[in-house]
Amino acid sequence: MQAEVSEDRRPASWADLLSDGRLPRFALICLGVWLNAADSLVTATIMPSVGKELGGYGYFSWATAGYLVGAILAGASAGRLSELFGLRRATALAGLVMVGGCVMSALAPEVGLFLTGRVIQGLGSGWISGFAMVAIALLFPERHLARVFASVSGVWGVATLIGPLIGGVFAVGGHWRECFWVFAAHSLAFSLAAPFLLKGEQRGPRGPGIPWIQLLVLAAGVGAIAVADITRGAAASLGLVAVGLVLLAAVLRIDGRARVRLLPHRAGDLATTCGAGYAAMFALTAASMGFAIYAPPILQTLAGMSPLWAGYVIGAESLAWTAAAFMVAHQTGAWDARWVRIGALSVPTSLVILAWATPQVAMVWIVLGGALLGAAFGWSWSFMGRRVMAALSDEDRAIGSSAITAVRQTGAAVGAAISGAAANLAGFSEGLTDATARATGVWIYLAVIPLGLAGVWAAFRLTGIAAAAPRG
Repeated sequence: MQAEVSEDRRPASWADLLSDGRLPRFALICLGVWLNAADSLVTATIMPSVGKELGGYGYFSWATAGYLVGAILAGASAGRLSELFGLRRATALAGLVMVGGCVMSALAPEVGLFLTGRVIQGLGSGWISGFAMVAIALLFPERHLARVFASVSGVWGVATLIGPLIGGVFAVGGHWRECFWVFAAHSLAFSLAAPFLLKGEQRGPRGPGIPWIQLLVLAAGVGAIAVADITRGAAASLGLVAVGLVLLAAVLRIDGRARVRLLPHRAGDLATTCGAGYAAMFALTAASMGFAIYAPPILQTLAGMSPLWAGYVIGAESLAWTAAAFMVAHQTGAWDARWVRIGALSVPTSLVILAWATPQVAMVWIVLGGALLGAAFGWSWSFMGRRVMAALSDEDRAIGSSAITAVRQTGAAVGAAISGAAANLAGFSEGLTDATARATGVWIYLAVIPLGLAGVWAAFRLTGIAAAAPRG
């Protein structure tokens, strides 16, 4: 499989991006990203209704953790599956998997079947998102990658805001099952459209197979991190995170020696563009997770906000992400490296602001800190993705582009688990009082500042490598 258009000297513009039959593909990719992002967060507002009807309040976190495990494994394997089955066929099948998971959750008579449906939804949405990244790499000229990634980033930002709101609308009156029927309909439309809208794919030789050993080790590592995220004891949670990180490192080591690879060549080498890019994406995503997860209950406790108003405050992150992504979409040349660095530096800066402002309930600064956190990704994400894709060989183009999704979601799982351990150490698991809410509002941010700084280092390394060797 090859990109449809060789890099020519036509000026990049939105009109050019959507010409030559690319508009339908662009729309399908945005729909796929929407499904992945919105469905991943919809349970944030429907789980009380689900628990009331199906029981199993103690399994609330599994609705997200199970989804995330499925999504990471699917995203990691998407590149190889697109090689084996072809992008059009694989994308259509991914949509049908998503439909099956949504129907299972919608019809579930008890919580076990509901949670199984969430795992299947994670698999389907992870494949959808992974295949969308493959489509970007294979079907769009490099001159358009910044704008495509900006659009994808914008859709992701909007979906993270609207997803929980959709769940809230359906949860009113106990109509949570209808929410999954809506996602099933969207997924079915996606599946039916994929074979027609992804025309232009040129099949290359079949891939060498599925890297089963790496996927099994990855499953064990992600599973340990997912369990850590729902473990009440801070020591046990941190221990499981450590085990998970060791297993993730083992995946890189095994993959580097394997005949059938899961990741691009030297993906774990920080001296390469891919290695530095993946490391930056992983660390910066992990550092950002505490705000979306813990700020709403903290604000409800300290500021007396309703869940809706607390959601609006958190929405500042998503809105800033989207606005920043479109603000820099046209940037080229030296500015793409500058925006990567500005975005990376903004992550630890926002964490410091939030750690200071949250216990004081300084609302203006909390909103500004959250907005800066979102803008950090809007400014940097499209350029990091473009640099990684530009560095991929033809052999690694499919697996390298789909890995972007898996890396981001793995970072989200790790960051959520570390923030959860910090929150539990601050007393969150014992119930929120003013004292525990203020302590939690400090430590969920301070605990991940080292990850943010690691992401800054990797981002600077990425831009330095790319400046010296754009195809490195």
